[in-house]
Amino acid sequence: MRYRFLGGTGIEVSVHCLGAMMFGAIANRDHDECVRIVHAALDHGINFVDTADMYSAGESEEIVGKALKGRRNEVVLATKVHFPMGEGRNRGGNSRRWITTAVEDSLRRLDTDWIDLYQIHRPDPWTDIEETLWVLGDLVTQGKIRAFGCSTFPPEEIVAAHHVAERRGLPRFRTEQPPYSLLARGAERSMLPVCQRYGMGVLTWGPLASGFLTGKYRKGRSADLTAGRAAYEPAWFDPDRPENAAKYTAVEELVALAGELGRTLPELAVAFAAAHPAVTSVIIGPRTMDQLTVLLDGASLTLDDAALDRIDEIVPPGTDLYDPNAWRPLALTDPALRRRPLSERAAA
Repeated sequence: MRYRFLGGTGIEVSVHCLGAMMFGAIANRDHDECVRIVHAALDHGINFVDTADMYSAGESEEIVGKALKGRRNEVVLATKVHFPMGEGRNRGGNSRRWITTAVEDSLRRLDTDWIDLYQIHRPDPWTDIEETLWVLGDLVTQGKIRAFGCSTFPPEEIVAAHHVAERRGLPRFRTEQPPYSLLARGAERSMLPVCQRYGMGVLTWGPLASGFLTGKYRKGRSADLTAGRAAYEPAWFDPDRPENAAKYTAVEELVALAGELGRTLPELAVAFAAAHPAVTSVIIGPRTMDQLTVLLDGASLTLDDAALDRIDEIVPPGTDLYDPNAWRPLALTDPALRRRPLSERAAA
């Protein structure tokens, strides 16, 4: 296992980060198996674990808390806040009111006194970024969190946040967590350069492209679109849909390259994400122990210039063969927000 420093925090983390999104009702309901997965990852040298309050409505945090009993000090623990938790108003977002409540809930579920990296899961158009940075800085002062960052923010929002922090004398975002994979290289256009410019640590998610880079989905081979990830979005994997043609073509070429390297497609995918100089750690999110084993088998793989040049030929730098659909301004998804002030919409 290799290790890198997380931005300018001085915190040293493994190049592979264990993502806990699959723990709990959303995927793996077996708490004991999930705990074993965490322990196996730690035993392999991973010291970075990432979860979020909204994963399985808090259940993921509870599982991680169980798994870290007796091992908390050896782990850099990250979680997130933003998405609604429960019914009613003011139960989500990036306001001081919500964050001060949510962090206490996360600390309780994780059964810990502090969070190493607290991340804002998505932008909030109804909360001034100054308000968010201020409360996060207060939480650092109080010792409840060690550092804070953002997740899936567009580059312009990150730049704006840094400008506000500088003008107001506030602590700044130390990390960003964008989607990045062999099939979705859009982050290379501006996201990763912006993070490098501001000295931010980068945790990438989705290295297997929502399952497309597992090797299960190949041209000319039948695949069960009712099981696993395909059951949630069968259109995403349907080989007969024209929008999937480029993905399937690229996968065949990438499988061939992986074979030449004596590796599997998942190993190549994770190694690619870790190869970018802006990337600190790649989040792997196994649902089962077997999946963890496959991903850890490639932990030692580093790609030379020749391999990276081949990848560039298959999927050119900065190219998205699919829309990661990670975040879009609400005005693009809700017509009312293009026709009324945000404040009016928020109060409606």
